[in-house]
Amino acid sequence: MPDRPKLVLASASPRRLALLEQAGCAPDALLPSDLDETPKRGEAARSLVQRLARDKVQAALTTLATRPDLAGAYVLAADTAVSCTGRLLPKAERVEEADACLRLLSGRTHRVMTGVAVAAPGGAVRTRMVETRVRFKHLSRDELDNYLGSGEWKGKAGGYAIQGLAGVFAIKLVGSYTNVVGLPLYETVALLEGEGFPVRATWLDER
Repeated sequence: MPDRPKLVLASASPRRLALLEQAGCAPDALLPSDLDETPKRGEAARSLVQRLARDKVQAALTTLATRPDLAGAYVLAADTAVSCTGRLLPKAERVEEADACLRLLSGRTHRVMTGVAVAAPGGAVRTRMVETRVRFKHLSRDELDNYLGSGEWKGKAGGYAIQGLAGVFAIKLVGSYTNVVGLPLYETVALLEGEGFPVRATWLDER
């Protein structure tokens, strides 16, 4: 069997790395970029995540030009955003931001959107956008304070990580669970395979 092409993940997210490993296609390299993720004026969340995913791929492709060891690699990137009551929520870096996000999400349904982008060797960048709806229970002040004290919210879109302690807040989820974690696996695998990356062939390599 010929060697499979290499795969580069344009992200430093341990969650996305773990999900790719779960799907049986661990990347050969991580090439995160330091992009300005500020939304453009009037930019909708669904447009933002696709643009940032595409920009992350383009940044990684620029780096690939200086990496002969990764010649001919596929590049994958993603970006996730949370929107509630028409507001785009930040990736919380301060406890005050996380508190404001969680108070807004309490007792409401919000949308989690992830843009996924893939570039095949010598090909154009292809993108997909996946949306999941999540409803949170009403959160008491004690629940908020306990979660904020965990520090788990730091750097997370909307101020929470559903795969962690905040999983007990979600009373309903419609759509892809892995999308809320940070990488919708079904759509990501479909996008990679559609561009010619042999995802399922990697399963045989790991037996």
